[in-house]
Amino acid sequence: MGPSPARLHEGDDSDPASRALASASTRALRVRQARFSTGDLAAALVVVTIWGLNFVAMKFALRDFTPFQLGAARFVAAALPLVLFIRPPRLHWKWVVLFGLFQGFGQFAFLFVALRVGMTASLASVLMQTQLFFTAIFSFLLLRERPSRALQAGLLLAALGLACFATNYIGPHAAATTATGFVLNLGAAAMWAASNIVARKAQQATPQFDALAFVVWSSLVPIVPFIVLTAAFDSGAARWLDAAAWRAVPLGTWLAIAYLGWAATTLAYGLWTWLLKRHPANRVAPFGLAVPVVGLAAGMLVLGEHVSAWQWAGIVLVVAALVAVLVGERRVEPDA
Repeated sequence: MGPSPARLHEGDDSDPASRALASASTRALRVRQARFSTGDLAAALVVVTIWGLNFVAMKFALRDFTPFQLGAARFVAAALPLVLFIRPPRLHWKWVVLFGLFQGFGQFAFLFVALRVGMTASLASVLMQTQLFFTAIFSFLLLRERPSRALQAGLLLAALGLACFATNYIGPHAAATTATGFVLNLGAAAMWAASNIVARKAQQATPQFDALAFVVWSSLVPIVPFIVLTAAFDSGAARWLDAAAWRAVPLGTWLAIAYLGWAATTLAYGLWTWLLKRHPANRVAPFGLAVPVVGLAAGMLVLGEHVSAWQWAGIVLVVAALVAVLVGERRVEPDA
């Protein structure tokens, strides 16, 4: 790394013009680092769209697979065939293992079980966005990244939006979810947040960080734990040793697994990790607030779910939170 603008003028501290130039250069550098480019925004839009549709695909796949079986199938699809063509990432393997355990095994073990025991696709897409709060907390504790005023405003709006969504599931709609499903869903969000921090730490420790290789090779990590859990807890798991069981799975389920593995894991997480490489974790995480908007729309159109007044209020607040963060990102306060 080259010297900072301030250091370039270190010997000219007595010159007001030099100090002003150094200050202006420093502010310009911070603006460039803080702003999201058009390419960054496009990548974020692709990610939130894929992840919004992700929950519908999960519901379809869980009709024929148990949560642990679906976890193994998802990450086999995510790893193959790319792992045969992409070289292992040039970084310490602890980051690959940790990311695979948090992002792959932890997040989806919690989420798939939640969807099976009592969680709707629509509410799951909303609750997963509590990863924003977990990420902000983890970023402060582990990365010393302080939330900006714009992020604080976004957090407040997002909290109100999530409260509206949660209110909709209290009372008449409570039967569609369970307390266990709710807690497991929050656990999945915490695992997602932890994987954000791992990705950030990995790229900080690796000058030549390759996001795609990182995601593809980390997808190998969850496969064995999911297979072990399937063998231990799923009744009739031995039936998968018979080719007839594989042929009996509907084509739609295989397409859902391909979507979960290739689009929602390899492509989306590759782009997400690429964004984390370019920006602090607590600046990338707020984009996830758009996922429930897509998830709710998909629930209405594909699953025939009804959107209540509380949900519409939550959508408005979530979009407002995202706008607050995005607008704030383009306004960097000058140094005192």
